[in-house]
Amino acid sequence: MERMKVDRLCGDKPNCVSTNESRDKFSLAPYPLKTNDIGAVKEVALTLPGARLAEESEGYLRIECVSKIMRFVDDLELKIDNGNLVVRSESRVGYSDFGVNRKRAETLRAALIEAGLTE
Repeated sequence: MERMKVDRLCGDKPNCVSTNESRDKFSLAPYPLKTNDIGAVKEVALTLPGARLAEESEGYLRIECVSKIMRFVDDLELKIDNGNLVVRSESRVGYSDFGVNRKRAETLRAALIEAGLTE
């Protein structure tokens, strides 16, 4: 797995979403943070279905999200940058993800709001 794709734009396959994207089908609204504590973000992100920590460094997380039935692995990358959480969620295999990555990103947003970490 190539490290730190979090800053890259999505490719042309509809299996990726990112806060760095401007193209509608790939873009996510910003996640303004109320903290710079990546540990607090990690705690919330690891509550997502099938989530397990794959990599962590200062201000950066890569979380693998494994689907329940087919055991597909998607990468959820999170990085704190200037008071915002950069979010990128992408399927490793296949063409379409049927909206799974967008749903995961919005579930993360709702959980971060509930935890008081974003608005």
